[in-house]
Amino acid sequence: MTSSLNGRRVLVTGAAGRIGLVTTRHLTELGALVTAMELVEHDELKADRIVIGDTRSEDDVAKALDGVDTVVHLAALAHPSAGTPYEVYTTNVVSTFNVLAQAGAAGIKRAVVASSINAFGVPFNPADIRPAYYPLDEKIPADVADWYSLSKQNDENTCRMAWRRWGIDVVAFRFPHVNSAEVLERVANGFVEDPAPGVREGWSYLDTRDAAYAIELGLTAKLSGAHVFFAAASTTNAPYETEALLDKYAPGVPRLRRFVGREVPIDLTAIRTVLGFQARHELDLPTKTLET
Repeated sequence: MTSSLNGRRVLVTGAAGRIGLVTTRHLTELGALVTAMELVEHDELKADRIVIGDTRSEDDVAKALDGVDTVVHLAALAHPSAGTPYEVYTTNVVSTFNVLAQAGAAGIKRAVVASSINAFGVPFNPADIRPAYYPLDEKIPADVADWYSLSKQNDENTCRMAWRRWGIDVVAFRFPHVNSAEVLERVANGFVEDPAPGVREGWSYLDTRDAAYAIELGLTAKLSGAHVFFAAASTTNAPYETEALLDKYAPGVPRLRRFVGREVPIDLTAIRTVLGFQARHELDLPTKTLET
């Protein structure tokens, strides 16, 4: 079936990043005309048009937006240690504001933005805390104590502002750990011996190919407004039953429902209902018995 993106001009910022490279290729295969924006040249980046520029620059973004129908904003410093606290926070929030403000003012009707599971603050929090409940959902209370998580939380605020101000419909994805199948398998192998580090994110993950697929759906879905969705595989990246993992590593945290097998403790109802998203590349792990 022909995609509605066929022949449409899509700007992808951060196009040479982990998600960006796969997304640029995926959208191109769907027939989209991709304008790829990146800070520096990258040998693997293939697109109909490449703009070398900084998403914090008004002039660079204006150039990149020329003739664009829809926007995918992925450019960011993607970890608290990716720069100084000032660099990480300001780069992320200024970039998102600049891209969405210019896109909205130009009359562009749809944007997809990479938020993060860290927008609710718990995964990178230096305090010894757990999520308020499982499954995680879009309304879970936030507890932010790092600049990267704060930047993602404020990026979501910018999405809502841009929609209300200019009428640009925005889809923001709270991505978990997104990576290639090979890297995800290595992480899963590490969780065989010690699953504890995954508790704050609910042992969630997403293959880069599924991230690109979610972005496609975010660009083409019939919706309006500013939406935030958790996007994750339906299973965990730990080879143990989810109930056993939570019993051991989050025993005092309320569970709003029970989990079957390796079901990820994230509520994916919204992304499934509104976008029709279901991950297509999930880890095939044998279920082991967790020692108590």
